Amino acid sequence: QVQLVESGGGLVQAGGSLRLSCAASGLTFSRSSLGWFRQAPGKERESVAAISWGGGSTYYAESVEGRFTISRDNAKNTVYLQMNSLKPEDTAVYYCATGAPLDSIVVLRSRPKYWGQGTPVTVSS
Repeated sequence: QVQLVESGGGLVQAGGSLRLSCAASGLTFSRSSLGWFRQAPGKERESVAAISWGGGSTYYAESVEGRFTISRDNAKNTVYLQMNSLKPEDTAVYYCATGAPLDSIVVLRSRPKYWGQGTPVTVSS
């Protein structure tokens, strides 16, 4: 079955950086769009970034545009989220997600099928 395992979360000061990784298995990675979502305490889960299965299209939430970068390594079946200039409001549990093969990032963002267990990110002020 599809498994997504996130890593790289932790505690960082405002202005710092973290890189999240999500290792995927049980799917045809090169045909899978992937996304990062986050859920802060007391808030709904939101889409943060996504990358298409071909790698040619990306999406970023307005709140992270210019600070976060999503990338993928098909040889390693891994998707990354480089997070720079972190702010306290970025504090959340970050989840990796994917959908059905060849789903666009629009479809992925609206109805992801598979989720990782999440990795917590805490940004102190």
